[in-house]
Order: sequence, then C-alpha cells, then structure tokens
Amino acid sequence: MTTGSGTASAPPEATPPAEASAAARPAAEPPPAARPPGTAGPPAARRGSYRRLSVEARRAELLTAALGLFAHHVPEDVSLDDVAAAAGASRPLVYRYFPGGKQQLYEAALRSAADELERCFEEPRSGPLSGRLSRVLDRYLAFVDEHDAGFSALLQSGSVVETSRTNAIVDEVRRTAAEEILLHLAVKEPGVRLRMMVRTWITAVEAASLIWLDEEKQPPVEELRDWLVDHFVALLTATATTDPQAARVIRAALVIEPAEGPVGRLARRVVPALGEASHLL
Repeated sequence: MTTGSGTASAPPEATPPAEASAAARPAAEPPPAARPPGTAGPPAARRGSYRRLSVEARRAELLTAALGLFAHHVPEDVSLDDVAAAAGASRPLVYRYFPGGKQQLYEAALRSAADELERCFEEPRSGPLSGRLSRVLDRYLAFVDEHDAGFSALLQSGSVVETSRTNAIVDEVRRTAAEEILLHLAVKEPGVRLRMMVRTWITAVEAASLIWLDEEKQPPVEELRDWLVDHFVALLTATATTDPQAARVIRAALVIEPAEGPVGRLARRVVPALGEASHLL
C-alpha cells in the first residue's frame, strides 16, 4: 500500500533474470558453448554485481541514492533512471519499491530529509540559551550546506512535483522547529506574542539560509550562525518590552549568559551603536 509519505511495501526480490547475468559477464569471457571441454567458468562473484538484499535494505539503498540526487539537483532534473543508476539498480526495480513513480520516491526522500532536519533542533535543555541556539544552528546550516540545491527547491516551492503532501511535510518541519525552540524558553503555555516571535525567527532562518546559498555561501557559515543568534536575542528583547511573559523569559536567560558569550558580545556592540540616541530617552 502506498501512503502519503511515500512509504510502500515491496515483495521480496526475485532472482535476477538470466539475461541480466549474461549481460554482466566480462566481454572477454567466451560463451559457455565455446569453452573447451572441462574448462571451468568464471567465479560466481564475477558473474555480475547483483546483490540480494532484504526489502528494507534495498529500499533504504534506493532512498539514499535519491536523496543524494535531490540534494544537489532540483526534482525536475532527476529521473528514475538517474536514481537507478546511482543505486546500481534497474528502473523496473525502482518501480517495484516505488510503484507511484517519481512522485512517490520524491515524497519518501523528502520525508527522510525532513526527519533529519527535525533532529537538528533536538538539543539538551541546559546551559546558556545562546549556546544551545548556536549548536542547533550549526547542525541546521550543515544540513543546508550539504543539500544546497534540494534545500532551495524545497523551501522556494518551485518544483513541479510539489503537492499538498510535500507542503505538509515542510510545514511539519517548521512547526517542530518552533516547538523545540519554545521548549528551551521554559514556559508551559507560551502566549501568542512569544509563539509569533519564535515562528518569525524560524522564517528568518529559512530566508537567510536561501539568501546564503544564493550568495555562494557568503558570509562564512560561522558568521551567519552568530548573526542568527543575535537576531533571536534582538527579537526576544523587543518582544519583552511589551509582553510580560517574554520579559520573564529573557530575564531568566540573561542570568546564566556568560559575559564573553554571544549575548555579552552583542550587548557591547549595541551600546556604542546607540550612543548617539540619548536624546530619545
């Protein structure tokens, strides 16, 4: 049965057809009928590269090949033949595991990538908040770097294989990311302003990632990470000026921030920048 996420059960693999084994013989090997009597054939290991795998292992192999292609090419430019070649398999074998064709394969690959992306936001809830955000962003930006073209096609929603199911997978990643960040703010029932602030930051991270790819991955990824942490602190600070819940969150967070950490460095840069604004106070 095919599911919305692109998972499908496949029957056990059949023994490869005889013609496939014959095609895999080295060109110099004479046909069986032409061998002198008593001459042994080539070792079994030389009769082809076909490997018998379990259903799960073969499906995982095909998905890995598809992910590698979708990571660096927009979906429209990837064919089932490309996936088969990358996996060392045949087009009919790809169809056996993904009878829905390219659409089902893309959705399954997207689901796998989304699971990996969601895990980027998992982080122990201890230590300074800025440090936790930095580690989350390190993993997230490493994913963006590795899946550059595929990431752009995914978030820009320009693919011809985009459907309501693929959109739902992407939205799920955003919701999961926001929920993980809210857990780090240690509030049982975050209000609308705090939720809006976190979702706004997630959107800004996505947009900055796309622009970073478009700018040939400049500035260096470490600078981009630190800049995005600064954005979070600035958004939370601005929200705290009008929202008591956000004010409590930022007071609790600042208590354990080290002076030489990201927030301390930001504070020391902001004060001089606002030095000419004393007339506004």
